[in-house]
Amino acid sequence: MKAMILAAGRGERMRPLTDKIPKPLLEVHKKPLIVWHIEKLASLGFREIVINIDHLGDMIQKKLGNGREWGVNLIYSDEQKSGALESAGGIIKALGILGDENFLVVNGDIWCDYEFENNFDLKDDLAHLILVPNPQHNPHGDFALHNGRVINDAEQKFTFSGIGYYSIKFFDNLECKKTPLAPLLREAAQKGKVGGSLYNGRWHDIGTPQRLAEANAIFV
Repeated sequence: MKAMILAAGRGERMRPLTDKIPKPLLEVHKKPLIVWHIEKLASLGFREIVINIDHLGDMIQKKLGNGREWGVNLIYSDEQKSGALESAGGIIKALGILGDENFLVVNGDIWCDYEFENNFDLKDDLAHLILVPNPQHNPHGDFALHNGRVINDAEQKFTFSGIGYYSIKFFDNLECKKTPLAPLLREAAQKGKVGGSLYNGRWHDIGTPQRLAEANAIFV
């Protein structure tokens, strides 16, 4: 199973740190966020990892190289000429690299100890989302869960972790243009085609300098 790390974002809320450093290269415990992901993916048997790049993307490519250091093959989907395509647009652009099988997508700006699953079985679903308890910055959540199914409306909602497993069919007939992921997920959930799981382990959305500092204050 291939994995894709979304690493093209500008990181406006993280400024001024991201004026000179791309967000995925910000460090938690002296290690870039994206390296935490690569190491974990490599340890779990992932061998091909696609990384989309835009803002200061050359710095990411120079830092990580071809992935040989971690025993993986890093393949870059370059959005520096087209401009960032948002989450879904970035995935659509990379479909030719990702191939015809199900694949994993993880946001490059989270820090977690989730055990990514290689060869995840989607069965007949178009996607499977990993949800987490709501952090302070997202108290109302994004999606609800009912019997392992992601639904849009319920009294209790959880936060989308930025980790998901996708069928290539999820992106059928979609153009390569700036496209957010959330509306597509809501549409598929409305059709009953999205599964989900709640993860209660360590997970942090590194969206602001304060949250970066909080993550660095946690013992590992």
